[in-house]
Amino acid sequence: MTFDLANIVGLVGSGLMVAAYAYSNLARTLNFVLFNLLNLVGALLLIASLTVHFNMASMALEIVWALIALISLGKALRKGRRI
Repeated sequence: MTFDLANIVGLVGSGLMVAAYAYSNLARTLNFVLFNLLNLVGALLLIASLTVHFNMASMALEIVWALIALISLGKALRKGRRI
């Protein structure tokens, strides 16, 4: 593995998604805006990384992940509440 910018971007994206997962399991109350924003930015960073080091299965997963996060973020922003 080369330690280039694409890999650094991908690692940051992965870190954000792991942080979102940990947050969703450890928080007493979940801020859906924060949770979905972490997932969306993480997925977009991974997509950017995958444009350099392409893998079809990973790209498909990240596109779906980003779409779900985007839709959920919009829903959370419209509701404007924490659950």
